[in-house]
Amino acid sequence: MDEKNVVVVRVFDTTLRDGEQSPGATLNIGEKIEIARQLARLRVDVIEAGFPIASPGDFQAVRQVALEVGQADNPPIIAALARANKVDIDRAWEAVKEAKRQPVPRRGVLPRGCRAL
Repeated sequence: MDEKNVVVVRVFDTTLRDGEQSPGATLNIGEKIEIARQLARLRVDVIEAGFPIASPGDFQAVRQVALEVGQADNPPIIAALARANKVDIDRAWEAVKEAKRQPVPRRGVLPRGCRAL
């Protein structure tokens, strides 16, 4: 197969954020880190680790995933959900910035300290 016909499939996993939307489902930081480690072992491309502006606990969980899973060799991208406003975007960036790989913001909106590629 020549390079023009190569199809790339990227897996973007929302388990750590969306999984808690189910009634009665809650995950502590340790459980989130363990799930993130398993997702990394499965070679998931992007892990959406949470919604950092939602609560201090969610911020800490996303930050810990970025530090512990996002610093590994060949890590997945560690992402965080943010609404389209500066406060959310800055908080999301603060949570994921220590990961080796973070998503590139779209539409020219860059959080404080983020470098464009």
